Amino acid sequence: MPLIEARDLTREYSHGRMTVPALRGVDLDVEAGEFTAIAGPSGSGKTTLLNLIGCLDRPTRGRLVIDGDDVAGYKPSELAGLRREKIGFVFQTYNLVPVLTAYENVELPLVLLGRQTHSEIKDRVMSMLSEVGLAGLENRRPMDLSGGQQQRVAIARALVKQPRLVLADEPTANLDSENSEAILALMKTMNETRGATFLFSSHDPLVIGYAGRLVQMRDGQIALDERR
Repeated sequence: MPLIEARDLTREYSHGRMTVPALRGVDLDVEAGEFTAIAGPSGSGKTTLLNLIGCLDRPTRGRLVIDGDDVAGYKPSELAGLRREKIGFVFQTYNLVPVLTAYENVELPLVLLGRQTHSEIKDRVMSMLSEVGLAGLENRRPMDLSGGQQQRVAIARALVKQPRLVLADEPTANLDSENSEAILALMKTMNETRGATFLFSSHDPLVIGYAGRLVQMRDGQIALDERR
């Protein structure tokens, strides 16, 4: 069974008497362990598709199964639970909590899960920070870190709970080419060593070049689905 299974996924937005289609009947399967980029121009539907898969928005119609769970009829609390348990997010604006240190930002998902002791959480957080190259910077707040370092904290936060799926929305948009290359290499390593499934929304050629599969969106539909 695919990790993600979408059938006839449609999202429409109402503006007064007008209905604007953002997704038009998308069918998509994503297998566990993929490193896939969803690309397309602004307004093509790529971010809408990522938001639906991340259970941040609901489809107008269609079927969406994530890791065996048909989420169409889920209550908001159930969707929040699925996100907490199975999905990690990496945003282009990092979305770190500014008053928390790097350690505390990465620690937060584990605290919310509430399954481990303080000692176990500390060991996992410190190990994760080391893996993303931030050993020794755990006590710095986001404002004291560079953009590339902040994105590394965001990656560590997304992966520390060992999610089945990591969704990355334009993860290199605010980074220079050197940092973009480093961040993508890091995520590719995490994909290979941890088995995490990565799904990107991006128009960055660098991201597309790293992807093992390219899904090209146009006018709310899949125009190309290419495996490398």
